Amino acid sequence: MRLVQLSRYSIAFPSPEGALREPNGLLALGGDLSPARLLMAYQRGIFPWYSPGDPILWWSPDPRAVLWPNEFHVSRSMKRFHKNSPYRVTLNHAFERVIEGCASDREEGTWITSDIVEAYHRLHELGHAHSIEVWEGNELVGGMYGVSQGALFCGESMFSRAENASKTALLVFSADFSRQGGKLIDCQVLNSHTASLGVTEIPRRVYLEHLSALRVHTLAQRCWVPRTLFSPSV
Repeated sequence: MRLVQLSRYSIAFPSPEGALREPNGLLALGGDLSPARLLMAYQRGIFPWYSPGDPILWWSPDPRAVLWPNEFHVSRSMKRFHKNSPYRVTLNHAFERVIEGCASDREEGTWITSDIVEAYHRLHELGHAHSIEVWEGNELVGGMYGVSQGALFCGESMFSRAENASKTALLVFSADFSRQGGKLIDCQVLNSHTASLGVTEIPRRVYLEHLSALRVHTLAQRCWVPRTLFSPSV
């Protein structure tokens, strides 16, 4: 296993099975963030993640963290909160504000550089990247964004500026995604927060099998149409 230098003249990627074990999943470096290369990466179970000033690094970790939408874990306290939620949740209403919120919501610094923001905004304009917004009144207090691959959604990042805002985004989106025919949400790498929400790990090989099958599935026509997913009870 070795780290592969990508060519600027080709968008081809090496097999994810050749990724390093340490650091887990590091597969390649270089290339660019063009829509064609990003889409090729996601089709192969690969995503970019790197620090400002570093070359672009491409990853495909093993195991892979995933969430089956119908298995989202709602704690009793979250159920009580959501029953009287003050939040309104929308889809694809403010993609740029959501990704900028994710970039600024990291005290330790962020991998969401201006290049990443620009690249994913292009994907959004092409209909491949989507945002979920959480509003309290007219204020954006949380959200998440990611890239669609048929009936699989590759979650990239989320942010929260108010109580349970990011949890609300994932809770509401998971339920709606399932209703529209969505089958699986990719969460990339497991952490204690996502584990508490029902995210689990599967071998990379199994993830790639799901990806291959699900990315050719057709969702309901309205799945990514900008709309309100949840409104607070009156």
